[in-house]
Amino acid sequence: MSVEITNETIWNIDSKVFSELGLWVMDQMRVSTQSDLTVLFVDPDPIAHLHEHWMNLQGPTDVMSFPMDELRPGDGKTVMEGVLGDIVICPWVAAQQASAAGHSTMQEMLLLTIHGTLHLLGYDHTTAQQEQQMFGLQRQLLLTFMAMRGSSIDAATLPAEAPDALAVYDASHSNGDDAQRRG
Repeated sequence: MSVEITNETIWNIDSKVFSELGLWVMDQMRVSTQSDLTVLFVDPDPIAHLHEHWMNLQGPTDVMSFPMDELRPGDGKTVMEGVLGDIVICPWVAAQQASAAGHSTMQEMLLLTIHGTLHLLGYDHTTAQQEQQMFGLQRQLLLTFMAMRGSSIDAATLPAEAPDALAVYDASHSNGDDAQRRG
């Protein structure tokens, strides 16, 4: 079993919470907790490169998922096992979205981890019906995880005086169309 968490940013992020969340979501979706999942936290520039390469969209995004074995949720009798895949999250974009939504950056990143995991399991949100199903499920999973955990979750924080990497990215890639980059 492996839920590998890698933080390539200056953010202080409690990797244990994300590992617990990954295992818990796999269990809830009837995917073997012996399956492999990787969650990678990166700065705006690396995720912008991935976003452009894989989605042909400019600029940083919040989360991207890269499935491996194309596992699907188990049916109650069968528990799927294999390599689930990789989730890449940009805490800088998550912080911006969290501020707009009125909740913490940590809560946003937990939600993005669930969102990415559901994408790895074949969920999508290209139609209104798919969006309703996926977003409802991810919210239910997040709220249940937080309630069942029972203990508080440490905030994701930046060191004092840390520069805003998203603003630095925007300034260095400014072409007058910043809004279009956030696909």
